[in-house]
Amino acid sequence: MAISQSEMTEARKVWGDALVAISKAYLNQGIEAAVRLANEALDEAYGYELGPVLFKPTLASGEKTFRTTREGALSYFVGENPDYPDTGFALKGWCSVKSETAACFIEGDVAMWMGSVTFTDRHGKETIVDKSWGYKKGKDGKLRIVLHHSSLPYKP
Repeated sequence: MAISQSEMTEARKVWGDALVAISKAYLNQGIEAAVRLANEALDEAYGYELGPVLFKPTLASGEKTFRTTREGALSYFVGENPDYPDTGFALKGWCSVKSETAACFIEGDVAMWMGSVTFTDRHGKETIVDKSWGYKKGKDGKLRIVLHHSSLPYKP
């Protein structure tokens, strides 16, 4: 069950569409709707059933920088967890997410992608981040994120 380039492209699109949907749900229906969609997105896109997901969010630091649990990832996306200092990355009013590939590596049912992702908010402001995603294809044939590293570009 080798992974294809088109599967990785689709996985990035699904992830970005989910982030936009969470943002819209929060703005239109409140935090409960956003949390429900974030839970669905985590179950669909991430491989927590495979083991720890190696997740380093863009806006995380200190003792809670790395999020290897589903609880930590959910907190990053929607906040609402007193154990994490998050305000909810997915609640920032994102309207679009676009990725640009720098390189990828595919070996059977494991693949890695690296590039930049541009997030545009409802005011038209763009935020560009450097990202790496590692995927594993599950027995169900779906790609699951098992590595997610994100950082702001270095500015000397």
